[in-house]
Parts: sequence; structure tokens; C-alpha cells
Amino acid sequence: MDGQHDEQHDDADDRDDPVTGDDLPRPARSRVSIAGPLRRIGLVVAVLAVALAGAVLGVLAGGQVSTDIGPFRANLSITPARDGGTTVDIPPLGALLLDSHDGPTHLTVRLGALDQGRTEALIDDPASISRASQSAVEDVRSGVMRLGLRTLGAAVLVTLVLAGLIFRDVRRTAWAGGLALLVTAGSLGTAAATLRPQAIEEPRYEGLLVNAPAIVGDARRIANDYTKYAEQLQRLVGNVSQLYTTVSALPLLEPTPGTTRVLHVSDMHLNPTGWQLIRTVVEQFGIDVVIDTGDITDWGSEPEASFVASIGLLKKPYVFIRGNHDSGKTAAAVARQPNAIVLNNSTTTVAGLTIAGIGDPRFTPDKNTSPAGSGLTQQVADQVIGAGNQLAATVRNSPRPVNIALVHDPASAGPLAGTCPLVLAGHTHARQVSKLPQAPGQQPTTLMVEGSTGGAGLRGLEGEKPTPLSMSVLYFDQQKMLQAYDTITVGGTGQAQVNLERRLVENPTGVPASATPTPTPTR
Repeated sequence: MDGQHDEQHDDADDRDDPVTGDDLPRPARSRVSIAGPLRRIGLVVAVLAVALAGAVLGVLAGGQVSTDIGPFRANLSITPARDGGTTVDIPPLGALLLDSHDGPTHLTVRLGALDQGRTEALIDDPASISRASQSAVEDVRSGVMRLGLRTLGAAVLVTLVLAGLIFRDVRRTAWAGGLALLVTAGSLGTAAATLRPQAIEEPRYEGLLVNAPAIVGDARRIANDYTKYAEQLQRLVGNVSQLYTTVSALPLLEPTPGTTRVLHVSDMHLNPTGWQLIRTVVEQFGIDVVIDTGDITDWGSEPEASFVASIGLLKKPYVFIRGNHDSGKTAAAVARQPNAIVLNNSTTTVAGLTIAGIGDPRFTPDKNTSPAGSGLTQQVADQVIGAGNQLAATVRNSPRPVNIALVHDPASAGPLAGTCPLVLAGHTHARQVSKLPQAPGQQPTTLMVEGSTGGAGLRGLEGEKPTPLSMSVLYFDQQKMLQAYDTITVGGTGQAQVNLERRLVENPTGVPASATPTPTPTR
């Protein structure tokens, strides 16, 4: 009996190895009982790790959308982060950092190129500026909602694919996908629950120091003044359309059939209102050629290049030289327009006029080199005057007599004295007409400096009085000598007065005009 009992006891104590089927001794049985919970914990950790990895990869891969914000094409993206917040990236100026929300998600808004269609709509219908400012908030809200849904979908999809490849088990894959959904939704929900709209009032700027006042310091005042701009713009453009009717009150000018009409514009600085003004004058005054003496953009960046597309809508020859705010990319964008001619120490003949021009030797897209703070050094002066010397040599070597020379900075005009009858410039944002010093035996040369056709852009709002929009219509006779010119001034941003003055050149081949200007304001 005892032997039988001992045998049964030994059988009861023996256990089969779950893998080999062999009997296991008692210590091995203890290891089997511990391995079960450890294996389950390992599976939970593995599912959680796959869910987190899939969520992160999904957010990085799919957490971005493109949307329209006003006239801009913007890219919105979400990235995992420790402290949350929002970055508004404004190339090439820099970025604004906003403490907009908490949580492990960071929102980046990158402003891209101007949308051509929407920009032209703003030009053609100034009232749409007000509508665009009202819809911008809704544009952002709609874009963020689409971004959130896309991010959720991408996180879950990537997690399911990753878990399926690793586990090859439906239940574990489903658990990983559910965890990824929970983690991503929780992160986005935390951001929404802690949203602080007032954060935009206290931005932090990262970028070039010279750009900081333009983006942070002046932005609020400019925005406040721009409200007046939107309110008055419709009336202002209506007044511009009446410009042609004021000609009857000006000193008598009866252009002969051979008269060439040239529109001189300068320093647009990205102001779309300038294009509306230019188009009105081109159509109503029968302009033959448009001459632009530079600074059509502010920073010369690639997104700004779309601004020059309105040149093609004029359907008139458009002669351009680069200003100090225009980059090589800006000049290339202008050159791609079918009616544009870019001069860089070269000449062209358009509508019977031989025109020579040279771009500004500097590329200085910052406020330190704007007229308010020229930052003039001896090296800069040598550069600017050197450009005038180069163009003077080109004019003298031209096979055809040059009628008009173009420089951006009037400081470049000095060497051109006596080489041609007329030099056009810009840069200073203030209109001025003068005679260059005349050497014995040389022809007299008139220097005409145009104001800013774009009202100096947004910087025109920084002073107490807005910078007016200005341009001039030049009339050339059959001998291609200047016989008269009209100066057109549209009251600065927030104002609505239009002023047109006619000046007759009594002796186009000799001394400067002696006629007294006759102002003809309209409301």
C-alpha cells in the first residue's frame, strides 16, 4: 500500500513540460506559473508601444493640410511636442510663437504664396478686403478642424498597419488601433480644452532683429489703421475711376498723333491697391508704356513673386528695373510676364522710345535701408554712384540715342548728367523734379523722382499721416522729347482724395518747365 501511495504521490507531483511533454521537476513548475503573468505584461507593453509609435508616425506623416487664409495659401501641421503652443511661420520675415494651448501637440501655420485668383479678386473688388478679413478666422477654424480629423485618421491607420505587421493577430491589432485613437484624441482634446485665444496679443518673435518691429511692434497699430483702409477703399477706387474726367480742367494739351504716353510707377511694396490705380490710368489715359523703377516687393521672397502676375493683365509693355527690396527671383518673376522687359545695365526700344536702365546694386530687404533710415555708408554710396557710372557708359555706347535712363535710387543719377534728356528714379517715396548739374556743351538732363505707387506698402501706415499713392503720366512728342506730364496723387491709406496736376514743358529741348502747376482735386 505504501509503495502504491508513494507512486501516486510521485505521479501527482510530476507535471509535463508544455512544450516537450517531458516530466518537469518541481522548480520548473514554479517557473511556468511565473512566466504566464510576465508574458501577459509583455504583450500589454508591446501593444502600448506599437500604439504610441503608430500614433507618432501617423501624426508626422498625415498631420498636415493646406487651406486658404484670406488671399494666402497656408499649410497647417501638427507635431508631437511637450509644451504645446503655435508657431506662425512667415517666410522670410521670421516666426511668431504663441502660447496658445497646452498638451503634447504643437500647431504650425506656414503662410505660403498668394493665391492668384483671390488676390485679383481683392484688386477688382476692394469691398472684398473686408469680407476676407471676416472670413479669415473661419478659414483658420475650418482648416484646424480638417487637420484634427486627418490627424486622427492617419494615426489610427498607421497604427493598424504597424500592429498587423508585428503581431499578425486581429485582437492585438485592434487593441493597438484603439489605444492610438484614444491617445491622439486625448492629445487634441487637451489642446482644445486649454485653448487661449488671447495668446495672439503676446507673441514671441524669432527671426532677424530688424524685422521684429514690423511683425510684432507695429502690427497692432497697422491693423487698426488698416480697418480705416478697408472702409475707405471702395470710395477711393471710385474716385480713381473719375481721374480721366478731370483732364478738361487742366492746361490745354492737344497731343499730336505721334505723342507717346508713358506711365511712371515706383515702389509698389506689395500694395494691391496700386494695381487697380495703374490699370485705371492705363485704360483711361491711353498709356503706351509703363515704366517701373523698382521695389515692387518688400522682401524679394518667392511667395511675393505671385504679386507681379498683375503685370500681364495690363497688356502694355512694362519696363522694369530692380529696386533694393527686389531680389533676383523678383526680377526673374517679372521677366516671365509676357509684356515685361527687365533692364540691368541694358537698353531697349519700346513705342519709339529708347530706354536704358540698371537695377539697384543692393539687396537690402529691411527697414534700416528704407528711406526713413538709409543706413548710408561710404561703401553703399560708392555702390550706388557706381551703378550710375555703369549705366552712363552704356548710354554713351548705345547705337541709338537714349531718351530715358532708369535708376532706382536718385543718388545714382549724377553720372548720367548730359548723357540723355531724362532720368527717372524712385526709392525716396517722395516726388521731386530737378535738373542735374549741366556741364558746358552737354544737353540738359531732368531728374524725375516718383513717390510710392503703393503708398510705401504697410510701412506707409507707420507715420502720423499715411503715405499717398502716386504716379506720373509723361507725354513725349514725335521727337521723343518730354512736352508735358501729369502727376497723380491718391490720398494715403485711410484717405480718399484724388489730386491730378498738369505741368507743361514750354521748351522741351532747353530749360526746365516754367508753367505753374494747376491742381485739380476730386473728392
